[in-house]
Amino acid sequence: MLKKKKKENTDTPENMNEVDQEIISDGQEQAQTETAEQEAAAAPSAEDKLKEELAQANDKYLRLYAEFDNFRRRTIKERAEARETEGKELLVALLPVLDDFERAQRSMEKAVDVAPVKEGVTLIQNKLKNILAQKGLKEMESIGAPFDADLHEAITNIPAPTDDLKGKVVDEMEKGYYLKDRVIRFAKVVVGA
Repeated sequence: MLKKKKKENTDTPENMNEVDQEIISDGQEQAQTETAEQEAAAAPSAEDKLKEELAQANDKYLRLYAEFDNFRRRTIKERAEARETEGKELLVALLPVLDDFERAQRSMEKAVDVAPVKEGVTLIQNKLKNILAQKGLKEMESIGAPFDADLHEAITNIPAPTDDLKGKVVDEMEKGYYLKDRVIRFAKVVVGA
């Protein structure tokens, strides 16, 4: 019996090793299977990836749309502010001329001689013309020029004093002006017929 026990004991470890090896290999297979299942469960499916990409694209679109809307509002506000103050520079430049006119009026009340007053008004007019010329205003020379409907507004026709003035500007009722080479006021003229 002892021998059997010994045999059984000797057989048992070998049997145990085989059994253990099978159990270990089964355990490894199960662990690998479980790991693969966990990885499959943890790894997002193609549908999940597409949903995530769609959500990111929508978020990016909304942010871009909001940024554009803010840009549009800001530019509208800036344009409105620019329109409100666009003539400021010219007005500030004309203020000294206004002051000169006020001084001329005060001096006319006390003036006995007309010549100095006339000279003062001429100086003020020249100052005004210089300021406007600096801002791009230029007088249109019309008298003696051929009539051009793009530049002149004919008020009337009169018989030409000489033959060379036929179809040309004989007299100017109001001067025309250019602002940086664009007509801002047409000259009102009398044309020789």
